[in-house]
Amino acid sequence: MKGLILCAGRGTRLQPFSYLTSKVLLPVANKPLIFYNIEKLIALGITEIGIVIQPAQHDMFMDAVGKGERWGIQLTYIYQQGPNGIADAVKQSEGFIGRDSFMLLLGDNLIEHSLLELKQSIVTEGFDGALLLGEVKKPQDYGIVEIQEGKIVGLEEKPQHPKSNLAIMGAYAFTSRIFEAVQAISPSKRGEYEMTDAISYLINLGLSISYVVTYDSHTDVGTTERWLEANRWMLDKVAGTDDQDSYVSGTNTIIPPVLIDSSSVLEHCVVGPYVVVGPQVVLNHCEMEDSIILEDVFLSRCKLKGSIVSRQYAVPPLEGDA
Repeated sequence: MKGLILCAGRGTRLQPFSYLTSKVLLPVANKPLIFYNIEKLIALGITEIGIVIQPAQHDMFMDAVGKGERWGIQLTYIYQQGPNGIADAVKQSEGFIGRDSFMLLLGDNLIEHSLLELKQSIVTEGFDGALLLGEVKKPQDYGIVEIQEGKIVGLEEKPQHPKSNLAIMGAYAFTSRIFEAVQAISPSKRGEYEMTDAISYLINLGLSISYVVTYDSHTDVGTTERWLEANRWMLDKVAGTDDQDSYVSGTNTIIPPVLIDSSSVLEHCVVGPYVVVGPQVVLNHCEMEDSIILEDVFLSRCKLKGSIVSRQYAVPPLEGDA
């Protein structure tokens, strides 16, 4: 089984940060988002992974991710020429996948649930496809699945009137039969080749599609609010969820969970909870919580909550925050 991670999206809802780099290279708990997805696939024993990117992104991915050397695996870059949808991105990968089965992940998703059940659905149980589903608060933003009597009976991409709140969580497993589907479908009203249409095509052929519903943490890091949300639950996982008291470190007061890169310098600051400080940051007389401070930022005498700050840009506090 091979792996495929889709990373060619434009990340318009994460602008201005996605002007500087691909959204999947933005850090969550000081680690590029795509690393979590690569590690998910490695945990399944997958060592050949294709990454679908735009041609113009090649150099930034080579610099940030490379060819898989750090994990001892093989990464292959596949090009999608335009924003033509998920199914189009899968279509571009046919030469890489060949006749193998594969796991498909959307690069901007962060998923806590194990993907082993999806793999087993294909490898040992004989299904032609498998989907990871989760309940969402705003189904109009997702590919939505309708289930009756334990079977998938309908799929719709970003429906105005959703028939359920079960969304595809950006994780799939397929046999090579999916390439017949992505070649056969037409663009949707949105002008994109939709994965929901490709899966519906397989169902209409009578092929078997299974699903797993997760109640673990999951989010697509597609907005600044979801980026902060992902940062919070990854901090809980990385730094632990024990009720730790605040403590003094040098001239600073730290309120866990907090993650501070060792190359950064803080003086007379109150940091936390839920703060990540990236590399080469200098903070002086600052107070911050629920915030992400990216690489090479200098801040002095400021108070932040629900904020994301880079050297070039800053997002103001979320509505309702101080």
